[in-house]
Amino acid sequence: MASLPQNRAAMNRTPSFVGAVLDFTPTAFLARLALVSAYLVGGIDKLGDWPAALAEQAHFGLTPPALWATLTIAVELTGSVLILSGRLVWLGAGMLGVFTFFAALVANAFWTMPEGPERFGAMNAFFEHMGLVGGFVLVAVLAHKGRRDA
Repeated sequence: MASLPQNRAAMNRTPSFVGAVLDFTPTAFLARLALVSAYLVGGIDKLGDWPAALAEQAHFGLTPPALWATLTIAVELTGSVLILSGRLVWLGAGMLGVFTFFAALVANAFWTMPEGPERFGAMNAFFEHMGLVGGFVLVAVLAHKGRRDA
């Protein structure tokens, strides 16, 4: 029984190759880029195809669609740039986290759907979006701790 704490310590050690990846300077930026990539692409696509951006907002019953499309583009691009720049990360993460939470409520309201494949897909998409919300909270926490520890 005395060896149990030693085994736990060994299990909690980060393998050297994992530590090397985590210590590699570009890793944090690439992780943030992966997190915001859908928002960057979405914002740029909406800017490039305004009629589709309006149709998307109208599809979800958001009126006036031009206002909601403009706000969506602004949040997607501004939040992404703030996170990637490392400036006001809390604000960018908050913008995208709140946006994602409410977008999931509007677009993936699985609780209103009858049982079946559409409901299953919407439920999965909803919880995937909640995972993104958690990712944005973690980005803000890490940025906050990084500034405090610096």
